[in-house]
Amino acid sequence: MKIRNLRLLPLSVPLRRAFKTARRSVDHLDDLVLFVETDGAIEGLGAAPPTGLVTGDTAGAIAGALTDHIAPALVGRDAEDLEGNLAVLEASIVGNGSAKAAADIALHDLWAKVLGQPLWALFGGGGAPIFTDITISVNDPDEMARDAVDAVGRGYRTLKIKVGKERKRDFERIAAIRSAVGSGPALRLDANQGWKPGEAVRLLEAMEEASFAIELVEQPVAAHDLEGMAHVTAHSPVPVVADESVRTSSDALRIFQLRAAHMINIKLMKCGGLGEARRLIALAETFGAGVMFGSMLEGKISAAAAVHLASARRAVGAIDIDGPLLCADDPYLGGPQFLGPEIVLSREPGLGVRGLRDSALP
Repeated sequence: MKIRNLRLLPLSVPLRRAFKTARRSVDHLDDLVLFVETDGAIEGLGAAPPTGLVTGDTAGAIAGALTDHIAPALVGRDAEDLEGNLAVLEASIVGNGSAKAAADIALHDLWAKVLGQPLWALFGGGGAPIFTDITISVNDPDEMARDAVDAVGRGYRTLKIKVGKERKRDFERIAAIRSAVGSGPALRLDANQGWKPGEAVRLLEAMEEASFAIELVEQPVAAHDLEGMAHVTAHSPVPVVADESVRTSSDALRIFQLRAAHMINIKLMKCGGLGEARRLIALAETFGAGVMFGSMLEGKISAAAAVHLASARRAVGAIDIDGPLLCADDPYLGGPQFLGPEIVLSREPGLGVRGLRDSALP
């Protein structure tokens, strides 16, 4: 079975409410859906959201990389040759992690469909459900507390709290949330590079002294400031997770060597797909580091790919794959079921996503 064509479809899905971090605010999830078509009846699905503030990849850049570089490299190749196709994909263009991730996901989906197996099974997983946190956007403390109470009422036991914007109010935000939800739910902080190193340590120590019981903190300082990350890691009372600082395995190796984080957050759009994600997990295991498997604000296709791999790796100790849960509707047929915090994997071949609902088609 040969790859015949790569086709793109832009998609925009409204969110239940605005998604706000220290760096951006959006009310729609924008996605580029990729169809890898073959000369048979099977096609592979991939997707990539343009997240320029994090990856530098705009919709135009993703589409251009796929159309002008990746498609010519893959058309005519055997759909069954996953490793060969991934090598060709990597060599087709420098950088462009989101475009590569979309193609990588589609190639994995296609390969698993040809073999008639769910992707998690080919990764060595057992198909058991996994559990994700839910994101609480950065807002005024009272509004964040209300959002947290609502999330707990819907069954979420782990909350990922966005901080780092108007950072002098971050202590007040966490105090309001902890007071509102009580001692039960776990709280993870994500500063999205919003703090300075000394400030981060002081805030985390103050929260520890106040018994806020913070589980971990993501990317407290600027992505390029590995010295600052190492300072926070050495002095923080809670585990530090490198997110924006880590894209590829070479980034992770540098962080582990500098002891600039206790954990890494793997996201397919940063690293370029499932192939590099597998290498990142193996590297973390070698260094005895923790792994969070996360995502950008992503739709079901790329979220499904992350779920398939995360569920099959014991090293993954934290899951932050909540994009589909933040959407007002689901434009896809099949795939994992996002049932609040519980994600139930599909047992259909590949990702399990069969395509788009008629209402989502142009």
